[in-house]
Amino acid sequence: MGETSRLTFRPMTQDDADAVAEIEAKSFAMPWSREDFWREAKNELAEYIVGEIDKKIVAYAGAWVSFNQAEVMSVAVEPNLRGQGIGTILFGELIKAVKTRGATAITLEVRPSNTAAIRLYESFGLRSVGRRKGYYLDNGEDALIMWNTKL
Repeated sequence: MGETSRLTFRPMTQDDADAVAEIEAKSFAMPWSREDFWREAKNELAEYIVGEIDKKIVAYAGAWVSFNQAEVMSVAVEPNLRGQGIGTILFGELIKAVKTRGATAITLEVRPSNTAAIRLYESFGLRSVGRRKGYYLDNGEDALIMWNTKL
């Protein structure tokens, strides 16, 4: 089972902002700051979870929940732990969390070049419904808009 057998999840707190921002910086071309995550941890619309191995944060995912919809803001796993199924378990835990808050639909944007993420989201029933042209400011790449309206 490897690392996934020791993986635990819990809600993100403001004290987690440094560790989450560190994973974010390793994962994205335009990362959010520590302060962004500190604010998200206290945002009533936000639902963020962290994944830990031996009490060390190794992954996080978050969404905003409004009425019956969840909009995924971010999903990331420590680069050296990718490819072990942690992202799949993490995304499943995020879906459980947003469903608990009443979400019956989930949406997100993803780079078309991020085939691993697209496969992950498709495995949870999300489907591409369109594109946002030039969405990513770092390189002008489009974003695929993905939805699952039957959580």
